[in-house]
Amino acid sequence: MEYGRILATRGVADEMEGSPEFAREVAAAFNRYQSKDWGDLSQVDKELNDLAVKTGERILAAYETSKGKIWIITEWDRSATTILFPIEY
Repeated sequence: MEYGRILATRGVADEMEGSPEFAREVAAAFNRYQSKDWGDLSQVDKELNDLAVKTGERILAAYETSKGKIWIITEWDRSATTILFPIEY
């Protein structure tokens, strides 16, 4: 799967800089994402992501961390993948 540019929002980047534990959690979440483990989603949403990998739609996954939930979103055109807190959406 293509990811495009890998980006983190200011909020996630600042928390990663201040917390090695959170930085490890983000890296682990991205590894899960690359393995098509979509995290804390309903089964229906996981199946939609599996389909989106094949059809080129947007993909959104969610993971719990010590700093709260993070989302990882890959755009439909695969130009970018962004790691963010839901409040930053």
